[in-house]
Amino acid sequence: MTCSGEAVSRGKRIGEIQTPFGPSQPIYHIQDTSGEMLFLSRHGEKGYSLTAPFVNYRANIYALKELGVKQIISWSGPGAMNTSYQIGEYVIIDDVVDETHGRESTFYKNQGIGFIRQSPVFCTTLRECIKNSLKNLKINFSGKGTYVCTQGPRLETPAEIRKYKFYGGNLVGMTLVPEVFLAKELELCYAAICYVTNYAEGVVDRPFKAGELFEGLSSDADRKAVENAVSRFPIIIKEIAQNIGQQSTLCQCQSLMERYKKRGNIGPDWHGWVTNY
Repeated sequence: MTCSGEAVSRGKRIGEIQTPFGPSQPIYHIQDTSGEMLFLSRHGEKGYSLTAPFVNYRANIYALKELGVKQIISWSGPGAMNTSYQIGEYVIIDDVVDETHGRESTFYKNQGIGFIRQSPVFCTTLRECIKNSLKNLKINFSGKGTYVCTQGPRLETPAEIRKYKFYGGNLVGMTLVPEVFLAKELELCYAAICYVTNYAEGVVDRPFKAGELFEGLSSDADRKAVENAVSRFPIIIKEIAQNIGQQSTLCQCQSLMERYKKRGNIGPDWHGWVTNY
């Protein structure tokens, strides 16, 4: 759901896709020896032009489904709520706490469908493929973690971070909700690769520095570690693309709406599932 400059430079720009929920972010088609894939940058095509609360998640997910996507791998940079994580470390999260509010979080507004089990939250097939791919590349990572998704765009208070830690949260970010839930509603596999960008407020003592990233919450060393993590994205996604065809199917993601199909609430064409919008 996010793209690197290198990937964009090698891809063919498809552009925005018009959906019942408005236009998606521009999409790029990339094909090389590793396979065929699409890239979409949720925060804007050039730079960080759209903060998390204002991303049109429904349009983005709908557009990817429209283009034939079956599996989505998200790239996200949350903060860590304890120092057991290293800055720049990759974490293949396995659970979510939703602390957002006011975001359009379902395709099935004003309908009687969409009750979907959320355990596991993230696709087990994709998570296993990501982990195997990182092992192949000899890249260290944490294989699980709970991501707390906050509303933003402001950062969290120290008291909020203490609360989220009490919930069992490990990382805190702003983007994966409702993205993961929307993907499941359209029977898409979805998993996330997180890279730790900073320590959350109150975890370490950092002085305020005007004009710097997060006003000093992120140090020079942290930024270098993050840059290194991001620079590996093209090789990681290429390895995943090469491995996904050999990965055993472990999930039920593409049958999550089966109950409604059997009951006759919806037909086989997914477009009709959201026509009551």
